[in-house]
Amino acid sequence: MARKQSDYLADILGDEYISGSEQVPERPDASPAPSPPVNASTGSQRAGMSLLGRESALTRVASGEVKQVTQLLLDPARVRIWSGNARVQNRLTEDNCQDLIDSILSEGGQKVPAVVRRVLADQNFDYEVIAGTRRHFAISWLRSHSYPDMKLLAHVADIDDEAAFRLADIENRARKDVSDIERARNYAQAIADHYGGKQRRMAERLHLTESWLSKMLAVARIPDAIIDAFASPADIQLKPAYPLAKWIAEDGHATVAAERAKMLAAEQDKRRTHGNPSLRAPDVIRQIMYGLDSEATPPPALPSIQAANGRPMLSVASRNRQGITLRLHAGSGANHNELAAALKTILNALEQDGKALPL
Repeated sequence: MARKQSDYLADILGDEYISGSEQVPERPDASPAPSPPVNASTGSQRAGMSLLGRESALTRVASGEVKQVTQLLLDPARVRIWSGNARVQNRLTEDNCQDLIDSILSEGGQKVPAVVRRVLADQNFDYEVIAGTRRHFAISWLRSHSYPDMKLLAHVADIDDEAAFRLADIENRARKDVSDIERARNYAQAIADHYGGKQRRMAERLHLTESWLSKMLAVARIPDAIIDAFASPADIQLKPAYPLAKWIAEDGHATVAAERAKMLAAEQDKRRTHGNPSLRAPDVIRQIMYGLDSEATPPPALPSIQAANGRPMLSVASRNRQGITLRLHAGSGANHNELAAALKTILNALEQDGKALPL
């Protein structure tokens, strides 16, 4: 783990974040994490040093110099997911967690602990996951698919909601499967819950710039009706979605955007039903902002001219509001006169189609 990230985690977890500390079970219904195996051939030679090392470690714990880290092996059914995490748990599936499932099986168990905290006054759960929702899913899935003895390895932390949010956030930043819209909405909720609506304080606590956080909060305000127009919320990324969020916030645009989004959502459903590719996120944004008649994708058949030998020599690569892109194909064998004639043919075809550029 990088030193900077390690320091940040230590700041969140306080004295509990100590690498290599003793692992001590604290509940009779939870199993302690197993200790690493000892090599029999060298065990006797190291026995004295091990005893001295253990005595020294216990002395340091007793003096308060080192805090004990509690790691338990838990039944995931007794562990719920903390509601303050950005990840949408119901979108975790066998497919998008297959890499983690395979890793746990190949390594003989979970190696990186989830971070949990105790739950009070809930007879159905003993703990809740602050960081490690994919690990929780993977272990739960394995227990229900031929590995009933699998347990969730968890580090028990005593932290408040604000620290829990920061801990979950730093893990989610490195996860590609947590979309920008999920994080943005998580931030919007957190700024109200933990930071009194103060962007500067939140940015300082998360080690973010205010400008970047401001953009995330703007994207968080995109209405659900607009989100439904996208093939998946995971397609909504900060950079292209921020101009859309600003445009929707302008007077009169919200109603227009909602009407266009409703039609686009119906188009997405139709495409899914017929097994056709969904509209891409940039196309959805373009059509919401500029109208449903704006070209979301190139026409299926763009003009193309072949040389005398049958090879393509000139074609229209794309055409949109900004202009027309032509492609000169290498290896066509065409001379300048043939290319000039081909260009004239394409310009005439575009003009007849009403797509010629105004000169």
